[in-house]
Amino acid sequence: MNWKRSIRHLLMPPWRVRQLFPKSVMRAIEDTIRKGETTHSGQVCFAVEAALDTRRLLRGVSAHERTIEVFSRLRVWDTENNNGVLIYLLLAEHNVEILADRGIHAKVSKQAWEKICREMETHFRSGHFEEGALTGIQRVTELLARHYPGSGPNTLSDRPVVL
Repeated sequence: MNWKRSIRHLLMPPWRVRQLFPKSVMRAIEDTIRKGETTHSGQVCFAVEAALDTRRLLRGVSAHERTIEVFSRLRVWDTENNNGVLIYLLLAEHNVEILADRGIHAKVSKQAWEKICREMETHFRSGHFEEGALTGIQRVTELLARHYPGSGPNTLSDRPVVL
């Protein structure tokens, strides 16, 4: 077990999400997703989690592994063209992960997704959480609009999820 990592998670209270992402920011995220989805047929989901629970920490679950769990739990894979994208933020680790379903994953390189993650993390490290989130959503929207232009049915909620 990585004690330093565990302490970061144990010291990250759940209320910190609401402090960094107040209702106004959550509305802006939802509006940006909704507006973006008028330009493409993909689905974007934004999820934020303060910290991993003790059970996951003891098992050594990584941020990437947790992203896969959340992707499945939120059914981001359940889109007609397999073009759902999850943006997941784990606050305790200041880590952003983007997981794309197989349809869009086949068209966009891992480096492109990583570039968006690093750009978001730069904003977050500077304390600009709204700007980081909106920038990331806009970059994902640009990629989806390039590969899946036009709009489609909105099968996933645009509302950001707090885990």
